[in-house]
Amino acid sequence: MESSQIVLAFILTAIAGLSTGIGSLIALIAKHTNTKFLCASLGFSAGVMIYVSFMEMIPQAKIELVSVFDEKLGTLYLILAFFGGMLLINLIDFLIPDTAVNPHEIQGVEDMNKKGKLKRTGLMVALSIAIHNFPEGIATFTSALGSLDVAIPITVAIAIHNIPEGIAVAVPIYHSTGSRRKAFWYSFFSGLAEPFGALIAYFFLLQFWTPMMNGIILAAVSGIMIFISLDELLPSAEKYGKHHISIMGLVSGMLLMAFSLYLFI
Repeated sequence: MESSQIVLAFILTAIAGLSTGIGSLIALIAKHTNTKFLCASLGFSAGVMIYVSFMEMIPQAKIELVSVFDEKLGTLYLILAFFGGMLLINLIDFLIPDTAVNPHEIQGVEDMNKKGKLKRTGLMVALSIAIHNFPEGIATFTSALGSLDVAIPITVAIAIHNIPEGIAVAVPIYHSTGSRRKAFWYSFFSGLAEPFGALIAYFFLLQFWTPMMNGIILAAVSGIMIFISLDELLPSAEKYGKHHISIMGLVSGMLLMAFSLYLFI
């Protein structure tokens, strides 16, 4: 694998993770969130990740696994890896300590400002986001190693997804410390969990990189992205705005992903 491809994979992962800083800036500057825009953006992100998982990554994973095993056994490993990815991200969500507010289900900056009890939850929210972002870093990094036409839309989708997370971190930190600088940096550093996940993938996965490993990782990452889309992005989009806006965002994300993949045929 070329070193330039690995470096680019790290860059894309860093961009996706550190977009939490954008969310923190929005939280600290704006008094009100543009809920319709966030609603459409979150739906768009879900559309990108769902489409690319089912139409690109899972078929490629099956090709890789069937080339190593036979049709039936390769498909079985595909299924196990796919649901294993879902189980992993669900387990991480389950193990994250409970806080006063789920950081993935905030209503907006103005609503969080009304909740004085969030002042004592700032650090825990930042820790929760960091733990949650770790497998997303692995997902972004490994997808970038496979194909840029898949990795770039995934990077954009996860970056959009991380902006509300940046808001979720910055607001309670600001309330707990009174410092805008600390609020920004805690939010920014919580996003570092994604490039850290990429480092773990680089040091512990690349040495075992084979067609079988590639197929398993693709299937597992697909499971992670589908779970994130269904468990976080779409419910959050519904909370930010109207149902039809989130669905139109979802369809738009799928449509854009479909044509972008078509152009690379």
